[in-house]
Amino acid sequence: MVKTIVAFIIVFGILVVVHEFGHFYFAKRSGILVREFSIGMGPKVFWTRKNGTLYTIRILPLGGYVRMAGAAEDEDDQLQPGTPISVMVGDSGKVTRINASDQTTLFNGIPVIVTESDLVDQLVIKGYENGDESVVKTYAVDHDATIIEKDGTEVLIAPRDVQFQSATLWHRILTNFAGPLNNFILAWLVFAIMGFAMGGVASNSNAISGVLTNTPAKSAGLKSGDRIVSVNDKRTNSWTAVTSAITSDTHGDITLGIKRGQKTVKHVKITPQVKTVSGSKTRTVGIKRGIDTGFFAKLFGGFWNTTVLLFAALGHLFTHFSLNDLGGPVAIYANTATATQAGWSGILYWLGFLSLNLGIVNLLPIPALDGGKLVLNVIEAIRRKPLSQQTEGVVTIIGFGFVLFLMILVTWNDIMRYFVH
Repeated sequence: MVKTIVAFIIVFGILVVVHEFGHFYFAKRSGILVREFSIGMGPKVFWTRKNGTLYTIRILPLGGYVRMAGAAEDEDDQLQPGTPISVMVGDSGKVTRINASDQTTLFNGIPVIVTESDLVDQLVIKGYENGDESVVKTYAVDHDATIIEKDGTEVLIAPRDVQFQSATLWHRILTNFAGPLNNFILAWLVFAIMGFAMGGVASNSNAISGVLTNTPAKSAGLKSGDRIVSVNDKRTNSWTAVTSAITSDTHGDITLGIKRGQKTVKHVKITPQVKTVSGSKTRTVGIKRGIDTGFFAKLFGGFWNTTVLLFAALGHLFTHFSLNDLGGPVAIYANTATATQAGWSGILYWLGFLSLNLGIVNLLPIPALDGGKLVLNVIEAIRRKPLSQQTEGVVTIIGFGFVLFLMILVTWNDIMRYFVH
């Protein structure tokens, strides 16, 4: 169990860091202020600041985020009238630190009751100093000042020129796409390493490389080298098509069209076995997949095969929706346990599979996901102006609510599948 937990944390951590680093890198290159780069969720256990970004590690090793100035997930720093704060004034006469938290104290800070503030455009704070309400003092705020927020997190303020929406549309598109792009790169790298380390990758040919004993395929007389050219009269030109056709037919016998060498196709009737794999029932016939040992197959084959598999699964999900075809953290943990039993190759494959999966899912046009943000970018390009922040905020909240509701359903279903029998 300890081994599984460690593997789960490592795999999940790598996925999050790689994905969020994509957003982080392109945001920085685009002149967008990244206020915080967090690994994990919940209370901070470690933090440091470098080049204007606060780097934090939080107590729950699940998820993470890049907080870009002015983006939908960024908090509003505007100080409401009546808010008690303390400020530190630098040698230039401008405010360099603002404390809006009651969890910490600024040494030599000036106490102020805010009457008005603008930390985006005018960079100014007005208020009563030391409780003296007879005079409203005005403080100019430095462009690179920091603010200690209510939870004690100290980040740079977010002036207009470094906000997400101030970047060009092209830079914002790149920044939104960069997370999934990094997941694709990681997946390709992992599958390429596995391809060369293992001497080849699974072939997507419809040819059988072998037949397992005591299986329906063995009983039906199938042999190594046979090609399955059809399942129930539906053409199958690839291994993906073969497995999809066998597993999608949920009951009864199936008829396989077999081509042996140059001989005419013959039809064989088989009754598949039903097995439980990763909490779901699936039909198998006992055939082995071939191995492709070519250079380009090793370099790109694993990535391509898994991409085809995931898109086939995604298509099946839209046409035959089932919560059993979805998986959340519980399913990831359960499958990590299975991958761990296969050693480093199992964990590597699982990392590549999840990374590719995460990249594809994040590009779905659902608000709150990267794909939803890219749709908003396209709408802006067509309209030649962005949606209002209010409209974008409402759309994002609806999308987030949908994703959260779906995750609750998926997690409950995963618990029932894997831990309740």
